[in-house]
Amino acid sequence: MTALLGLGARLRLARLYLVTDARTDSGDLAEFLAAAFRGGVGIVQLASAGLKDRQLDQAVQLARAAAEPYQGLVVVHASAESGPAEADLLHLSQQDGPAAAARRKVHRYALIGRTCHSRADVDAAITDPDTDYFSVGPIHPTPGAPGRRAVGLDLVRYAARVAPVADPKSKPWFPIGGIDAETIDEVIEAGARRVAVVRAITRADDPEAAARGLSRRLRQAWRADPVMEAYTLAAAAWTGPNR
Repeated sequence: MTALLGLGARLRLARLYLVTDARTDSGDLAEFLAAAFRGGVGIVQLASAGLKDRQLDQAVQLARAAAEPYQGLVVVHASAESGPAEADLLHLSQQDGPAAAARRKVHRYALIGRTCHSRADVDAAITDPDTDYFSVGPIHPTPGAPGRRAVGLDLVRYAARVAPVADPKSKPWFPIGGIDAETIDEVIEAGARRVAVVRAITRADDPEAAARGLSRRLRQAWRADPVMEAYTLAAAAWTGPNR
């Protein structure tokens, strides 16, 4: 873990969340992540599917080295029973078991996230004391979730209502699924102030430029929203359950 701001504060201040595989085919994970963080990514999630434990450990170490200069966060997407590699955050799907079980397998300061596909999922994530943040989606159909029905913007509006982004006590949340430079405005208008993306950066010819464009739009949304200034100050001083 890095020093200075605690994990909880960095989670609350992060706006752009990137999901990627370990890029084993291209072998350029370190360079790709360095470009993403330079462009304004605050959180990187590494998908663990298909990776052996040693490969995942290596990918996490590369990601943490890329994240450290920016106080970025590194997430591993794994199940509660899989014995995840050391990382700042662990992300669980709806099928990955209870967060309380995952809590016993990670270090004491680690944060846990949960994917949400419905209002009931969002409500459960908000009330679960072992869940620190959540994502909602897929907002649009995406090849990353084959067969999964897109939830549309209604779930974004619901999350914005029950977990107000300007309330420092609310759990941070990120819409995901088909969000890119052309669709980011609609999720912002629906109430989001953070987003998670995949192909918008992983498929970009210039990942740094792609990240910078998305980050700039989110920064504009924070600055244009009067309540976000107070939120930013409160988030930077966050000393909640998971510091």
